[in-house]
Amino acid sequence: MNKPKSISRRRFIGQASCAAVTSVPILNTLLNLRLAQSVAAVTAPASAEYRALVCLFLAGGNDSFNMVTPFSGPSDTAADSYAEYSTSRSNLALLKSSNQLIEIHPLNTPGRTFGVHSGMPEVGSLFENGHAAFVANVSTLIEPVQNRAQVTQNLKRLPLGLYSHSDQLEQWQTSVPHARSGIGWGGRMVDLIKELNANQVVPMQISLDGSNAWQTGNTVAEYTITPNGATALAGYNPGWTQYQDVANAMSAAVDNQLAQQYTNLLAQTFNTRKKQALDAYQSFAAASAPPLPNGVTFPTSYVGSRLAMVARAIQGRSALGAVRQTFFIQWGGWDHHDNVLDNQAAMLPQISAAIGSFYNALVAIGVADKVTLFTASDFGRTLTSNSRGSDHAWGSNQLVVGGAVNGKRIFGQYPSLALNPDSGPELNPLDTGRGRFIPTTSCDQFFAELALWLGVSPSNLPLVLPNIGNFYDTSGVTAPIGFLA
Repeated sequence: MNKPKSISRRRFIGQASCAAVTSVPILNTLLNLRLAQSVAAVTAPASAEYRALVCLFLAGGNDSFNMVTPFSGPSDTAADSYAEYSTSRSNLALLKSSNQLIEIHPLNTPGRTFGVHSGMPEVGSLFENGHAAFVANVSTLIEPVQNRAQVTQNLKRLPLGLYSHSDQLEQWQTSVPHARSGIGWGGRMVDLIKELNANQVVPMQISLDGSNAWQTGNTVAEYTITPNGATALAGYNPGWTQYQDVANAMSAAVDNQLAQQYTNLLAQTFNTRKKQALDAYQSFAAASAPPLPNGVTFPTSYVGSRLAMVARAIQGRSALGAVRQTFFIQWGGWDHHDNVLDNQAAMLPQISAAIGSFYNALVAIGVADKVTLFTASDFGRTLTSNSRGSDHAWGSNQLVVGGAVNGKRIFGQYPSLALNPDSGPELNPLDTGRGRFIPTTSCDQFFAELALWLGVSPSNLPLVLPNIGNFYDTSGVTAPIGFLA
């Protein structure tokens, strides 16, 4: 059973002091001190306006240059961008001639079209109808990096553990690429805005896949549920049930225990947490119990069952007293060093079908423009083949879906997919070798757009994203990227 996480003032200041001796030092200390002194002012949503973020994390490193590919028209370095893609990908290329791509027509790439994997027709339709967009060549950065020479000659600071699963998964969830941290950007965001929810019994951040760094803050943590909802305390019934003498006795014993006041601080804290967990279960179970609107169905896949539960939680938002929520889903198995084409042909359709159903559910509930789903993954993968698969790389393409999305567009810079030769003139300054592309959009910019939309003020973005000042002027009037209205 899971419960909200609270923190004492003494422990909070202690954490801030410990942070000062880590590799994040002064900046993290300042962030923690500002949070400890006061939660920055956030304008309450007009008329209890609701908004939610759903993070779909594809753990292992999705080969995203086969999720959205060139289809027709020129690239920066070639007259035929698809031919360039096909040459670089070799036996990993998806074939237009075999209908392995669905053509999409971005509004902001005149004279050039793209393709989505043929197993993603729902995503293709959402894109063409203006409800989805892609953010191209995005990944972890400490500061902007323009070319391969800056990498090979160590002229720029690079993320720790580049190409490492554990490091890059952590950095995508924390947005702290220059140090190792267990505090996520989603958690720091909720540290600031959690008071917007009138009812604090069920936390603002809900996870369908257990503990995660993204939703862990200085004063908050995730509330973990399953695709079937919150998990009850076995044998406990808050009321009295006729002919259930054993269960009634057990429940009464639990209630008596919870009513105790302990002089030992640890014992009392543990008792308080148990009471909070039981209260959260009762609230969440009641709020998420009503069925979804007639006609709304979900696939029974891993992601489908989880997004169905997210939809039910969103439908019960009023009962939970929630005007802001975040949801986390993580599906592993994307480390395709072998059989990448077959594996993606099996897995990407599950993603697409689940997202299609989820968007339809949001429309039926009446909150399509109030919920934004975004994908994330450890890193991109090499364009070149290792025979049948691809290896760890850097920049990747990510999907955003929702009624507030400035859809039918590809944001950021979709790079030329030309590869640099082992010797001879450099063809592509972004290729560090084998099609490992230097990101042209940082995670900070990607996450800033989402945080601003959820309700974090521009002046408080550095509290959430410590390096945002290296990529975005928080005092400016333009959006970090522009994919959210």
